[in-house]
Amino acid sequence: MRKAILRISLLLGMMYTITACAELQAILKHVEDSGGVEVKDVLSDDEIIRGLKDALVHGADSAVARLSLKDGFYGDAALKILLPKEAKPIYDRLEKVPIIDGLISDAVLSINRAAEDAATEAKPIFLNAIKGMTIQEGMSILRGVDTAATHYLRQKTYQQLYNAFKPKIQQSLEKKYVGNLSAEGSYKKVIDTYNTASVNGMLWDKIKNNSLAEHTTKKALNGLFIKVAKEEKMIRENPIHRVTDILKRVFGYVFEN
Repeated sequence: MRKAILRISLLLGMMYTITACAELQAILKHVEDSGGVEVKDVLSDDEIIRGLKDALVHGADSAVARLSLKDGFYGDAALKILLPKEAKPIYDRLEKVPIIDGLISDAVLSINRAAEDAATEAKPIFLNAIKGMTIQEGMSILRGVDTAATHYLRQKTYQQLYNAFKPKIQQSLEKKYVGNLSAEGSYKKVIDTYNTASVNGMLWDKIKNNSLAEHTTKKALNGLFIKVAKEEKMIRENPIHRVTDILKRVFGYVFEN
């Protein structure tokens, strides 16, 4: 009986806290000291899984909502998308072609606006993956690290997200965001100005104008999962982020009894 109680308590603790081992041990000790109340009498397996899915839905939804706002990418230093690595020589020679500095700023802003425009594509894909999560997958997430759910979503959705993001980003890159130029237009202007300053390649090698779609799509997806991971950690660790009845019920039971 004692083993069954401890096992059930561990699942609940890992589902809704999954923070530090010390905290998990404290939960187990709490249940033990309280006389061994059977959690199964209060919460069913279905409620446990619904609670986990609820946490995933709200975490993913919050991440998508924040990134799809103006400056969701551009205003976040950790997620802001810069020009592709092929543009590194441009950054290295800014002092020689000072006019490029402003052009780069316009291009970077436009690229990030394209990523923000595409972010909403993630929501239905995330929801579908969460809806299809099995009990076995859920329990694996519970026993995992504090970003286990994000890892699950990345495994299940990355290719779908890539397929959905790239055409949307390509379309967005052609929209005129800054100075009546699209991101593609801004980047081309940067490249053209840089190549012209090279005196047709005599002073330094010219840069070929490559497409931004692949670069922006990958960076946007990386930023998306960084944001989802951050939201997941907050839900696991901070009661204020447990915003639904099922989350409050489970967390309340674990920490108040």
